[in-house]
Amino acid sequence: MWGVYEHRRVDRQLDRLPAELLKRYEKWKDIVEISGPRGLRQIRGFRDEALSGKWKGHRSSRLNQQYRVIYRTHGDRFIVEVVEVNPHDYRRKS
Repeated sequence: MWGVYEHRRVDRQLDRLPAELLKRYEKWKDIVEISGPRGLRQIRGFRDEALSGKWKGHRSSRLNQQYRVIYRTHGDRFIVEVVEVNPHDYRRKS
């Protein structure tokens, strides 16, 4: 069994989500609590992947085409820390 902990700013981010995405996030949490990040990788819809750059050490899962859950695991302990739930910005930075 995995523990899922949310950063304090995640509560505010979740308040702004549409109901459909909030349900998807709750389903994401259920999967993580039962089988951890490995279970997310088995479900193709979440497209769980490691991040690089300033987010190195974190992972990202899709909630839908636009929104992502950014999280990290803590070593050999069964803890997943949700850092951010945000709309992914596809715009090119000039």
